[in-house]
Amino acid sequence: MRNIEVAEIFRQIAIFLDIKGGEPFKVRAYQRAAQVIETLPVSIEKLVKQNELKGISGIGDAITQKITELVTTGHLKYYDDLRAQFPDVLFELLTIPGIGPKTADKLIRELGITTVDELEKAILDGRVAGLSHFGNKTAEKILQGIRSRQEGEQGVLLGVALPIAEQIIACLSACLSCPVKLMITGSTRRGKETVGDIDLIAVTDNAEPVIQSFIGLDLAADVLVKEETKISIVTYQGVQVELQIVPEDILGSFLQHTTGSKRHNVLFQEYGQRKGLQLSPSGMKNMKTGEWEVFSCEEDLYQRLSLQYIPPELREGRNEIVLAEQNIIPQLVKLENIKGDMHLHTTWSDGQNSIKEMALAAKAMGYQYIAVTDHSQGVGLTHGLSEDRLRAQMAEIKRISREIDGILILTGIEVDIRADNTLSLSDEVLSELDVVIASIHSGMDEDENRMTQRIISAINNPHVDIIAHPTCRLLGKREPVKVNMEKIFQAARDNGVTLEINAMPNRLDLSDVNVFRAREMGVKLIIGTDAHDVQHLNMMRYGVTVARRGWCEIQHIGNTRQKIKDYLARNTLV
Repeated sequence: MRNIEVAEIFRQIAIFLDIKGGEPFKVRAYQRAAQVIETLPVSIEKLVKQNELKGISGIGDAITQKITELVTTGHLKYYDDLRAQFPDVLFELLTIPGIGPKTADKLIRELGITTVDELEKAILDGRVAGLSHFGNKTAEKILQGIRSRQEGEQGVLLGVALPIAEQIIACLSACLSCPVKLMITGSTRRGKETVGDIDLIAVTDNAEPVIQSFIGLDLAADVLVKEETKISIVTYQGVQVELQIVPEDILGSFLQHTTGSKRHNVLFQEYGQRKGLQLSPSGMKNMKTGEWEVFSCEEDLYQRLSLQYIPPELREGRNEIVLAEQNIIPQLVKLENIKGDMHLHTTWSDGQNSIKEMALAAKAMGYQYIAVTDHSQGVGLTHGLSEDRLRAQMAEIKRISREIDGILILTGIEVDIRADNTLSLSDEVLSELDVVIASIHSGMDEDENRMTQRIISAINNPHVDIIAHPTCRLLGKREPVKVNMEKIFQAARDNGVTLEINAMPNRLDLSDVNVFRAREMGVKLIIGTDAHDVQHLNMMRYGVTVARRGWCEIQHIGNTRQKIKDYLARNTLV
Protein backbone atom coordinates (compact mmCIF):
# COMPACT_ATOMS: atom_id res chain seq x y z
CA MET A 1 0.00 0.00 0.00
CA ARG A 2 1.17 3.54 -0.74
CA ASN A 3 1.83 5.90 2.14
CA ILE A 4 -0.92 8.24 1.00
CA GLU A 5 -3.45 5.38 1.08
CA VAL A 6 -2.49 4.36 4.63
CA ALA A 7 -2.54 7.99 5.76
CA GLU A 8 -6.01 8.48 4.29
CA ILE A 9 -7.38 5.52 6.25
CA PHE A 10 -6.05 6.94 9.51
CA ARG A 11 -7.40 10.35 8.61
CA GLN A 12 -10.80 8.79 8.03
CA ILE A 13 -10.64 7.01 11.39
CA ALA A 14 -10.12 10.40 13.04
CA ILE A 15 -13.17 11.75 11.20
CA PHE A 16 -15.33 8.79 12.25
CA LEU A 17 -14.30 9.17 15.89
CA ASP A 18 -14.92 12.92 15.79
CA ILE A 19 -18.44 12.43 14.45
CA LYS A 20 -19.16 9.77 17.05
CA GLY A 21 -17.99 12.07 19.84
CA GLY A 22 -14.80 10.20 20.62
CA GLU A 23 -12.16 11.41 23.06
CA PRO A 24 -10.38 14.47 21.61
CA PHE A 25 -6.92 13.07 22.42
CA LYS A 26 -7.71 9.93 20.41
CA VAL A 27 -8.95 11.97 17.44
CA ARG A 28 -5.75 14.03 17.52
CA ALA A 29 -3.62 10.88 17.75
CA TYR A 30 -5.05 9.52 14.49
CA GLN A 31 -4.80 12.94 12.81
CA ARG A 32 -1.16 13.16 13.86
CA ALA A 33 -0.43 9.62 12.64
CA ALA A 34 -1.98 10.41 9.24
CA GLN A 35 0.18 13.50 8.89
CA VAL A 36 3.35 11.61 9.83
CA ILE A 37 2.64 8.69 7.49
CA GLU A 38 1.83 11.00 4.57
CA THR A 39 5.15 12.80 4.86
CA LEU A 40 7.41 9.79 5.42
CA PRO A 41 10.21 9.82 2.84
CA VAL A 42 10.22 6.01 2.42
CA SER A 43 7.62 3.34 1.77
CA ILE A 44 5.48 2.46 4.79
CA GLU A 45 5.60 -1.16 3.62
CA LYS A 46 9.38 -1.15 3.88
CA LEU A 47 9.25 0.28 7.40
CA VAL A 48 6.81 -2.44 8.46
CA LYS A 49 8.89 -5.24 6.94
CA GLN A 50 12.04 -3.98 8.65
CA ASN A 51 10.22 -3.32 11.94
CA GLU A 52 11.29 0.34 11.86
CA LEU A 53 8.02 2.05 12.81
CA LYS A 54 8.83 2.23 16.50
CA GLY A 55 10.56 5.40 17.50
CA ILE A 56 8.93 7.55 14.83
CA SER A 57 7.40 10.59 16.51
CA GLY A 58 3.60 10.40 16.42
CA ILE A 59 3.50 6.61 15.91
CA GLY A 60 2.84 4.83 19.21
CA ASP A 61 2.38 1.13 19.94
CA ALA A 62 -1.36 1.05 19.17
CA ILE A 63 -0.92 2.91 15.88
CA THR A 64 2.04 0.66 14.98
CA GLN A 65 -0.11 -2.44 15.43
CA LYS A 66 -2.84 -1.03 13.21
CA ILE A 67 -0.39 0.03 10.50
CA THR A 68 1.18 -3.43 10.55
CA GLU A 69 -2.21 -5.13 10.26
CA LEU A 70 -3.24 -2.84 7.40
CA VAL A 71 -0.01 -3.18 5.42
CA THR A 72 0.43 -6.93 5.86
CA THR A 73 -3.19 -7.98 5.30
CA GLY A 74 -4.57 -5.13 3.20
CA HIS A 75 -7.36 -4.61 5.74
CA LEU A 76 -7.82 -3.06 9.18
CA LYS A 77 -10.76 -4.47 11.13
CA TYR A 78 -11.00 -1.41 13.37
CA TYR A 79 -11.34 0.81 10.30
CA ASP A 80 -13.71 -1.54 8.48
CA ASP A 81 -16.06 -1.65 11.46
CA LEU A 82 -16.16 2.15 11.66
CA ARG A 83 -16.44 2.59 7.91
CA ALA A 84 -19.51 0.38 7.74
CA GLN A 85 -21.37 2.88 9.92
CA PHE A 86 -21.09 5.75 7.41
CA PRO A 87 -22.20 6.26 3.77
CA ASP A 88 -19.74 6.80 0.92
CA VAL A 89 -20.93 10.35 0.27
CA LEU A 90 -19.49 11.51 3.61
CA PHE A 91 -16.00 11.88 2.18
CA GLU A 92 -17.18 13.50 -1.02
CA LEU A 93 -18.88 16.17 1.09
CA LEU A 94 -15.69 16.65 3.11
CA THR A 95 -13.85 17.72 -0.06
CA ILE A 96 -16.03 20.85 -0.11
CA PRO A 97 -14.42 23.84 1.64
CA GLY A 98 -16.49 24.85 4.63
CA ILE A 99 -17.91 21.40 5.40
CA GLY A 100 -16.50 19.60 8.41
CA PRO A 101 -17.24 16.06 9.64
CA LYS A 102 -20.19 16.94 11.86
CA THR A 103 -21.77 19.24 9.27
CA ALA A 104 -21.50 16.51 6.63
CA ASP A 105 -23.00 13.97 9.01
CA LYS A 106 -25.95 16.26 9.75
CA LEU A 107 -26.62 16.89 6.05
CA ILE A 108 -26.66 13.16 5.41
CA ARG A 109 -28.77 12.17 8.42
CA GLU A 110 -31.36 14.95 8.32
CA LEU A 111 -31.67 15.62 4.59
CA GLY A 112 -30.70 12.24 3.16
CA ILE A 113 -28.00 13.77 0.93
CA THR A 114 -26.30 11.14 -1.24
CA THR A 115 -24.46 13.33 -3.82
CA VAL A 116 -23.02 16.82 -4.13
CA ASP A 117 -25.65 17.61 -6.77
CA GLU A 118 -28.38 16.75 -4.27
CA LEU A 119 -26.71 19.00 -1.71
CA GLU A 120 -26.66 21.90 -4.18
CA LYS A 121 -30.36 21.42 -4.88
CA ALA A 122 -31.09 21.29 -1.15
CA ILE A 123 -29.31 24.62 -0.73
CA LEU A 124 -31.17 26.27 -3.58
CA ASP A 125 -34.59 25.10 -2.41
CA GLY A 126 -33.94 26.28 1.15
CA ARG A 127 -33.80 22.92 2.94
CA VAL A 128 -30.19 23.40 4.14
CA ALA A 129 -30.93 26.85 5.54
CA GLY A 130 -33.91 25.33 7.34
CA LEU A 131 -31.79 22.95 9.40
CA SER A 132 -31.36 23.84 13.06
CA HIS A 133 -28.26 25.99 13.74
CA PHE A 134 -27.68 26.48 9.99
CA GLY A 135 -29.54 29.39 8.40
CA ASN A 136 -28.97 31.30 5.17
CA LYS A 137 -25.37 32.26 5.93
CA THR A 138 -24.26 28.68 6.47
CA ALA A 139 -26.11 27.52 3.36
CA GLU A 140 -24.47 30.25 1.27
CA LYS A 141 -21.05 29.36 2.68
CA ILE A 142 -21.51 25.71 1.66
CA LEU A 143 -22.67 26.76 -1.81
CA GLN A 144 -19.55 28.90 -2.18
CA GLY A 145 -17.50 25.86 -1.15
CA ILE A 146 -19.13 23.79 -3.89
CA ARG A 147 -18.37 26.50 -6.45
CA SER A 148 -14.79 26.76 -5.19
CA ARG A 149 -14.26 23.01 -5.54
CA GLN A 150 -15.60 23.10 -9.07
CA GLU A 151 -12.99 25.70 -10.04
CA GLY A 152 -10.18 23.16 -9.76
CA GLU A 153 -7.58 21.54 -7.56
CA GLN A 154 -5.56 23.55 -5.07
CA GLY A 155 -2.32 21.66 -5.68
CA VAL A 156 0.28 20.39 -3.23
CA LEU A 157 1.16 22.49 -0.20
CA LEU A 158 4.65 23.99 -0.28
CA GLY A 159 5.15 22.44 3.16
CA VAL A 160 4.71 19.01 1.56
CA ALA A 161 6.50 19.64 -1.74
CA LEU A 162 9.67 21.28 -0.45
CA PRO A 163 10.64 18.53 2.05
CA ILE A 164 10.07 15.89 -0.64
CA ALA A 165 12.30 17.82 -3.06
CA GLU A 166 15.02 18.18 -0.42
CA GLN A 167 14.77 14.49 0.50
CA ILE A 168 15.20 13.46 -3.13
CA ILE A 169 18.24 15.68 -3.54
CA ALA A 170 19.79 14.31 -0.34
CA CYS A 171 19.17 10.69 -1.38
CA LEU A 172 20.54 11.19 -4.89
CA SER A 173 23.60 13.02 -3.59
CA ALA A 174 24.31 10.15 -1.20
CA CYS A 175 23.91 7.30 -3.68
CA LEU A 176 25.67 8.74 -6.75
CA SER A 177 29.36 7.87 -7.01
CA CYS A 178 30.25 10.99 -9.00
CA PRO A 179 29.32 14.53 -7.88
CA VAL A 180 26.18 15.87 -9.54
CA LYS A 181 24.75 19.35 -9.07
CA LEU A 182 21.09 19.02 -8.04
CA MET A 183 18.65 21.87 -7.50
CA ILE A 184 15.01 22.78 -7.12
CA THR A 185 13.29 24.89 -9.74
CA GLY A 186 9.76 25.85 -10.78
CA SER A 187 7.05 27.08 -8.43
CA THR A 188 8.64 25.23 -5.51
CA ARG A 189 11.75 27.37 -5.88
CA ARG A 190 9.58 30.50 -6.08
CA GLY A 191 7.96 29.44 -2.80
CA LYS A 192 4.35 29.43 -3.99
CA GLU A 193 1.93 28.36 -1.27
CA THR A 194 0.76 25.43 -3.43
CA VAL A 195 2.50 23.80 -6.38
CA GLY A 196 1.24 21.55 -9.16
CA ASP A 197 4.25 19.25 -9.05
CA ILE A 198 7.93 19.35 -8.10
CA ASP A 199 10.57 20.32 -10.67
CA LEU A 200 14.22 19.38 -10.21
CA ILE A 201 17.37 19.86 -12.26
CA ALA A 202 20.45 17.63 -12.41
CA VAL A 203 23.62 18.96 -14.02
CA THR A 204 25.71 16.17 -15.49
CA ASP A 205 27.19 14.83 -18.73
CA ASN A 206 26.47 11.25 -17.63
CA ALA A 207 22.70 10.99 -17.32
CA GLU A 208 22.17 7.23 -16.98
CA PRO A 209 23.37 6.80 -13.35
CA VAL A 210 21.21 9.74 -12.30
CA ILE A 211 18.16 8.34 -14.08
CA GLN A 212 18.56 4.88 -12.54
CA SER A 213 19.11 6.31 -9.06
CA PHE A 214 16.10 8.59 -9.42
CA ILE A 215 13.64 5.88 -10.44
CA GLY A 216 15.14 3.56 -7.80
CA LEU A 217 14.46 5.90 -4.88
CA ASP A 218 12.54 4.39 -1.96
CA LEU A 219 9.89 7.09 -2.29
CA ALA A 220 9.27 6.41 -5.99
CA ALA A 221 5.90 4.67 -6.27
CA ASP A 222 5.63 4.76 -10.07
CA VAL A 223 7.54 5.99 -13.15
CA LEU A 224 5.44 8.14 -15.48
CA VAL A 225 8.03 9.29 -18.03
CA LYS A 226 11.53 8.03 -18.80
CA GLU A 227 13.42 9.82 -21.56
CA GLU A 228 17.08 10.62 -22.16
CA THR A 229 17.01 13.93 -20.28
CA LYS A 230 13.63 13.93 -18.51
CA ILE A 231 12.20 11.55 -15.92
CA SER A 232 8.92 11.88 -14.05
CA ILE A 233 7.83 9.82 -11.04
CA VAL A 234 4.98 9.75 -8.53
CA THR A 235 5.99 9.47 -4.89
CA TYR A 236 4.27 7.46 -2.18
CA GLN A 237 2.80 10.76 -1.02
CA GLY A 238 1.03 11.03 -4.38
CA VAL A 239 3.18 13.93 -5.60
CA GLN A 240 4.54 14.09 -9.15
CA VAL A 241 8.25 14.92 -9.45
CA GLU A 242 10.01 15.75 -12.73
CA LEU A 243 13.78 15.67 -13.06
CA GLN A 244 15.44 17.32 -16.07
CA ILE A 245 19.09 16.72 -16.89
CA VAL A 246 21.05 19.58 -18.45
CA PRO A 247 24.71 20.27 -19.25
CA GLU A 248 26.65 22.69 -17.09
CA ASP A 249 27.14 25.35 -19.77
CA ILE A 250 23.41 26.18 -20.14
CA LEU A 251 22.40 25.84 -16.49
CA GLY A 252 22.01 29.60 -15.93
CA SER A 253 19.51 30.11 -18.74
CA PHE A 254 17.69 26.87 -18.02
CA LEU A 255 17.34 27.57 -14.31
CA GLN A 256 16.12 31.10 -14.98
CA HIS A 257 13.54 29.93 -17.49
CA THR A 258 12.16 27.05 -15.42
CA THR A 259 11.98 29.12 -12.23
CA GLY A 260 9.91 32.06 -13.45
CA SER A 261 6.15 32.14 -13.76
CA LYS A 262 4.72 32.30 -17.28
CA ARG A 263 4.07 36.02 -16.89
CA HIS A 264 7.60 36.68 -15.63
CA ASN A 265 9.13 34.73 -18.51
CA VAL A 266 7.09 36.66 -21.08
CA LEU A 267 8.27 39.97 -19.60
CA PHE A 268 11.85 38.69 -19.37
CA GLN A 269 11.86 37.70 -23.03
CA GLU A 270 10.28 41.03 -24.05
CA TYR A 271 13.03 42.81 -22.14
CA GLY A 272 15.63 40.83 -24.07
CA GLN A 273 13.94 41.62 -27.37
CA ARG A 274 14.14 45.34 -26.63
CA LYS A 275 17.89 44.85 -26.38
CA GLY A 276 18.01 42.87 -29.63
CA LEU A 277 18.41 39.54 -27.85
CA GLN A 278 16.39 36.35 -28.16
CA LEU A 279 16.27 34.47 -24.85
CA SER A 280 15.64 30.74 -24.53
CA PRO A 281 16.17 27.96 -21.94
CA SER A 282 19.44 27.04 -23.63
CA GLY A 283 20.98 30.49 -24.04
CA MET A 284 20.81 33.85 -25.78
CA LYS A 285 20.99 34.81 -29.47
CA ASN A 286 21.96 38.23 -30.79
CA MET A 287 19.25 38.90 -33.37
CA LYS A 288 21.54 41.15 -35.49
CA THR A 289 24.74 39.10 -35.55
CA GLY A 290 23.35 35.63 -34.90
CA GLU A 291 25.97 35.21 -32.17
CA TRP A 292 24.99 32.65 -29.52
CA GLU A 293 25.86 32.95 -25.83
CA VAL A 294 25.41 30.41 -23.04
CA PHE A 295 25.46 30.93 -19.27
CA SER A 296 26.44 28.45 -16.61
CA CYS A 297 24.95 30.53 -13.79
CA GLU A 298 21.98 32.86 -13.44
CA GLU A 299 24.03 35.74 -12.08
CA ASP A 300 26.06 35.90 -15.30
CA LEU A 301 22.87 35.98 -17.35
CA TYR A 302 21.44 38.87 -15.30
CA GLN A 303 24.73 40.76 -15.51
CA ARG A 304 24.87 40.30 -19.29
CA LEU A 305 21.36 41.82 -19.49
CA SER A 306 22.34 44.75 -17.21
CA LEU A 307 19.76 43.60 -14.66
CA GLN A 308 20.07 43.32 -10.90
CA TYR A 309 19.65 39.70 -9.79
CA ILE A 310 15.98 38.97 -9.03
CA PRO A 311 15.38 36.52 -6.14
CA PRO A 312 13.25 33.53 -7.23
CA GLU A 313 10.39 34.49 -4.88
CA LEU A 314 9.85 37.74 -6.80
CA ARG A 315 9.67 36.23 -10.30
CA GLU A 316 5.90 36.46 -10.67
CA GLY A 317 5.60 39.00 -13.49
CA ARG A 318 4.77 42.13 -11.51
CA ASN A 319 7.25 45.01 -11.77
CA GLU A 320 10.38 43.11 -10.74
CA ILE A 321 12.12 43.48 -14.11
CA VAL A 322 11.58 47.25 -14.18
CA LEU A 323 13.01 47.54 -10.67
CA ALA A 324 15.90 45.24 -11.52
CA GLU A 325 16.74 47.47 -14.47
CA GLN A 326 16.86 50.39 -12.02
CA ASN A 327 18.93 48.32 -9.56
CA ILE A 328 16.42 48.79 -6.72
CA ILE A 329 15.30 45.20 -6.00
CA PRO A 330 15.16 45.03 -2.16
CA GLN A 331 17.47 42.93 0.00
CA LEU A 332 14.90 40.43 1.22
CA VAL A 333 14.64 39.08 4.76
CA LYS A 334 16.32 35.70 5.34
CA LEU A 335 15.64 32.82 7.72
CA GLU A 336 18.89 33.46 9.54
CA ASN A 337 17.62 36.96 10.42
CA ILE A 338 14.87 35.51 12.66
CA LYS A 339 15.66 35.82 16.36
CA GLY A 340 12.60 34.22 17.93
CA ASP A 341 9.14 32.69 17.57
CA MET A 342 6.19 34.60 18.96
CA HIS A 343 3.41 32.03 18.50
CA LEU A 344 3.62 28.53 19.93
CA HIS A 345 1.52 26.11 21.96
CA THR A 346 2.38 23.61 24.69
CA THR A 347 0.75 20.77 26.62
CA TRP A 348 -1.04 23.42 28.65
CA SER A 349 -3.56 23.61 25.77
CA ASP A 350 -3.37 21.53 22.59
CA GLY A 351 0.40 21.31 22.08
CA GLN A 352 2.42 18.09 22.17
CA ASN A 353 5.47 19.31 24.10
CA SER A 354 6.05 21.03 27.43
CA ILE A 355 7.13 24.64 27.89
CA LYS A 356 10.63 23.50 28.78
CA GLU A 357 10.89 21.23 25.74
CA MET A 358 9.76 24.02 23.41
CA ALA A 359 12.17 26.49 24.99
CA LEU A 360 15.14 24.13 24.74
CA ALA A 361 14.33 23.32 21.11
CA ALA A 362 14.11 27.03 20.27
CA LYS A 363 17.39 27.70 22.07
CA ALA A 364 19.05 24.91 20.06
CA MET A 365 17.90 26.72 16.91
CA GLY A 366 19.76 29.81 18.06
CA TYR A 367 16.68 31.82 19.02
CA GLN A 368 16.97 34.58 21.59
CA TYR A 369 13.34 34.48 22.69
CA ILE A 370 9.99 32.73 22.37
CA ALA A 371 6.46 33.59 23.48
CA VAL A 372 4.30 30.83 24.95
CA THR A 373 0.84 31.59 23.56
CA ASP A 374 -1.49 28.74 24.42
CA HIS A 375 -5.18 28.98 23.58
CA SER A 376 -7.62 30.67 25.89
CA GLN A 377 -10.81 28.98 27.01
CA GLY A 378 -13.72 28.82 24.62
CA VAL A 379 -11.99 27.39 21.56
CA GLY A 380 -13.72 24.02 21.52
CA LEU A 381 -11.42 21.01 21.86
CA THR A 382 -8.21 22.91 22.59
CA HIS A 383 -8.31 22.60 26.39
CA GLY A 384 -8.04 26.37 26.55
CA LEU A 385 -6.75 28.22 29.58
CA SER A 386 -9.03 29.83 32.13
CA GLU A 387 -7.71 32.87 33.97
CA ASP A 388 -6.64 30.73 36.93
CA ARG A 389 -4.79 28.25 34.71
CA LEU A 390 -3.19 31.11 32.77
CA ARG A 391 -1.82 32.63 35.95
CA ALA A 392 -0.53 29.20 36.99
CA GLN A 393 1.21 28.92 33.63
CA MET A 394 2.75 32.34 34.05
CA ALA A 395 4.29 31.16 37.32
CA GLU A 396 5.52 28.00 35.60
CA ILE A 397 7.16 30.06 32.83
CA LYS A 398 8.98 32.18 35.39
CA ARG A 399 10.23 29.03 37.13
CA ILE A 400 11.45 27.47 33.88
CA SER A 401 13.09 30.75 32.87
CA ARG A 402 15.29 30.49 35.96
CA GLU A 403 16.37 27.00 34.87
CA ILE A 404 17.28 27.81 31.25
CA ASP A 405 19.93 30.39 30.40
CA GLY A 406 20.36 32.00 27.01
CA ILE A 407 16.73 32.37 25.92
CA LEU A 408 13.97 34.72 27.02
CA ILE A 409 10.60 33.01 27.59
CA LEU A 410 7.76 35.49 27.35
CA THR A 411 4.36 34.88 28.90
CA GLY A 412 1.50 35.08 26.44
CA ILE A 413 -1.89 33.86 25.26
CA GLU A 414 -3.79 33.35 22.03
CA VAL A 415 -7.09 34.84 23.10
CA ASP A 416 -10.28 34.18 21.15
CA ILE A 417 -12.15 37.05 19.47
CA ARG A 418 -15.78 36.23 20.15
CA ALA A 419 -18.70 36.88 17.82
CA ASP A 420 -19.89 39.71 20.11
CA ASN A 421 -16.53 41.54 19.63
CA THR A 422 -15.31 40.73 23.15
CA LEU A 423 -12.22 38.72 24.04
CA SER A 424 -12.46 35.43 25.93
CA LEU A 425 -10.30 36.68 28.82
CA SER A 426 -10.56 39.82 30.94
CA ASP A 427 -8.45 42.93 30.40
CA GLU A 428 -7.13 42.45 33.92
CA VAL A 429 -5.37 39.17 33.21
CA LEU A 430 -4.32 40.24 29.70
CA SER A 431 -2.54 43.24 31.22
CA GLU A 432 -0.29 40.88 33.18
CA LEU A 433 1.13 39.17 30.07
CA ASP A 434 4.15 39.99 27.95
CA VAL A 435 2.39 39.17 24.67
CA VAL A 436 -1.29 38.97 23.74
CA ILE A 437 -2.29 37.41 20.42
CA ALA A 438 -5.92 37.73 19.36
CA SER A 439 -7.53 35.53 16.71
CA ILE A 440 -10.81 34.13 15.45
CA HIS A 441 -11.60 30.42 15.69
CA SER A 442 -15.39 30.31 15.39
CA GLY A 443 -18.32 32.14 13.80
CA MET A 444 -16.48 32.63 10.52
CA ASP A 445 -19.56 32.87 8.31
CA GLU A 446 -20.45 36.46 9.27
CA ASP A 447 -20.68 39.10 6.56
CA GLU A 448 -17.75 41.35 5.68
CA ASN A 449 -18.76 44.25 7.89
CA ARG A 450 -19.24 42.04 10.96
CA MET A 451 -15.98 40.10 10.46
CA THR A 452 -14.04 43.29 9.84
CA GLN A 453 -15.47 44.89 12.95
CA ARG A 454 -14.63 41.83 15.06
CA ILE A 455 -10.97 42.07 14.15
CA ILE A 456 -10.86 45.85 14.50
CA SER A 457 -12.46 45.56 17.95
CA ALA A 458 -9.52 43.38 19.01
CA ILE A 459 -7.06 45.80 17.44
CA ASN A 460 -8.64 48.58 19.49
CA ASN A 461 -8.17 46.65 22.73
CA PRO A 462 -5.16 48.27 24.44
CA HIS A 463 -3.76 44.90 25.60
CA VAL A 464 -3.68 43.17 22.19
CA ASP A 465 -0.24 43.10 20.56
CA ILE A 466 -0.70 40.76 17.58
CA ILE A 467 -3.57 39.62 15.35
CA ALA A 468 -2.92 36.01 14.30
CA HIS A 469 -3.86 34.38 10.97
CA PRO A 470 -6.18 37.31 10.12
CA THR A 471 -8.16 35.72 7.27
CA CYS A 472 -8.64 32.34 9.03
CA ARG A 473 -8.02 30.42 5.79
CA LEU A 474 -6.93 26.78 5.59
CA LEU A 475 -5.49 26.10 2.16
CA GLY A 476 -7.63 23.66 0.22
CA LYS A 477 -10.07 23.28 3.11
CA ARG A 478 -11.43 26.64 4.18
CA GLU A 479 -11.76 29.83 2.19
CA PRO A 480 -10.63 33.13 3.77
CA VAL A 481 -13.32 34.86 5.80
CA LYS A 482 -15.00 37.87 4.25
CA VAL A 483 -13.06 40.80 5.64
CA ASN A 484 -12.00 44.23 4.42
CA MET A 485 -8.23 43.93 4.64
CA GLU A 486 -7.65 47.59 3.79
CA LYS A 487 -9.59 48.61 6.91
CA ILE A 488 -7.73 45.99 8.97
CA PHE A 489 -4.37 47.27 7.72
CA GLN A 490 -5.30 50.85 8.45
CA ALA A 491 -6.54 50.07 11.97
CA ALA A 492 -3.44 48.00 12.74
CA ARG A 493 -1.12 50.72 11.46
CA ASP A 494 -2.92 53.50 13.32
CA ASN A 495 -2.90 51.56 16.61
CA GLY A 496 0.59 50.15 16.28
CA VAL A 497 -0.73 46.58 16.39
CA THR A 498 1.29 43.85 14.67
CA LEU A 499 -0.19 41.45 12.12
CA GLU A 500 1.06 37.88 11.95
CA ILE A 501 2.38 35.97 8.99
CA ASN A 502 1.38 32.50 10.16
CA ALA A 503 4.03 30.07 8.93
CA MET A 504 1.99 26.87 9.23
CA PRO A 505 1.97 25.52 5.62
CA ASN A 506 -1.81 25.02 5.53
CA ARG A 507 -2.37 28.64 6.62
CA LEU A 508 0.36 30.99 5.33
CA ASP A 509 -1.88 33.77 6.54
CA LEU A 510 -1.28 36.61 5.81
CA SER A 511 -0.80 35.60 2.18
CA ASP A 512 2.05 37.05 0.13
CA VAL A 513 -0.36 39.48 -1.57
CA ASN A 514 -1.65 40.74 1.77
CA VAL A 515 1.89 40.98 3.14
CA PHE A 516 2.87 43.13 0.16
CA ARG A 517 0.00 45.53 0.79
CA ALA A 518 0.48 45.61 4.57
CA ARG A 519 4.15 46.44 4.09
CA GLU A 520 3.24 49.23 1.65
CA MET A 521 0.89 50.72 4.24
CA GLY A 522 3.47 50.64 7.03
CA VAL A 523 1.83 47.89 9.09
CA LYS A 524 4.03 46.10 11.63
CA LEU A 525 4.53 42.42 10.77
CA ILE A 526 5.80 39.37 12.58
CA ILE A 527 6.27 35.72 11.62
CA GLY A 528 4.94 33.02 13.95
CA THR A 529 4.94 29.27 13.42
CA ASP A 530 1.82 28.50 15.49
CA ALA A 531 3.92 25.50 16.57
CA HIS A 532 2.12 22.70 18.40
CA ASP A 533 5.26 20.56 18.82
CA VAL A 534 9.03 21.04 18.59
CA GLN A 535 9.13 19.93 14.94
CA HIS A 536 6.72 22.72 14.01
CA LEU A 537 9.32 25.31 15.03
CA ASN A 538 11.06 24.47 11.76
CA MET A 539 8.05 25.79 9.84
CA MET A 540 9.46 29.29 10.28
CA ARG A 541 11.08 29.05 6.85
CA TYR A 542 7.67 28.98 5.17
CA GLY A 543 6.67 32.21 6.88
CA VAL A 544 9.95 33.77 5.79
CA THR A 545 9.20 32.67 2.22
CA VAL A 546 5.83 34.43 2.37
CA ALA A 547 7.54 37.55 3.70
CA ARG A 548 10.06 37.43 0.86
CA ARG A 549 7.27 37.01 -1.70
CA GLY A 550 5.70 40.07 -0.09
CA TRP A 551 8.93 42.00 -0.77
CA CYS A 552 9.82 42.32 2.93
CA GLU A 553 13.25 43.38 4.05
CA ILE A 554 14.70 42.74 7.48
CA GLN A 555 13.29 45.97 8.94
CA HIS A 556 9.73 44.98 8.01
CA ILE A 557 9.65 41.86 10.23
CA GLY A 558 9.50 42.34 14.00
CA ASN A 559 11.13 39.13 15.11
CA THR A 560 14.34 39.97 13.30
CA ARG A 561 14.93 42.38 16.19
CA GLN A 562 16.52 41.66 19.52
CA LYS A 563 14.26 43.98 21.52
CA ILE A 564 10.99 42.35 20.54
CA LYS A 565 8.92 43.90 23.33
CA ASP A 566 9.90 47.37 22.16
CA TYR A 567 8.77 46.49 18.63
CA LEU A 568 5.40 45.18 19.83
CA ALA A 569 4.67 48.23 21.96
CA ARG A 570 1.54 49.89 20.62
CA ASN A 571 1.73 53.14 18.67
CA THR A 572 5.45 52.72 18.00
CA LEU A 573 6.81 53.27 14.51
CA VAL A 574 8.05 50.35 12.43
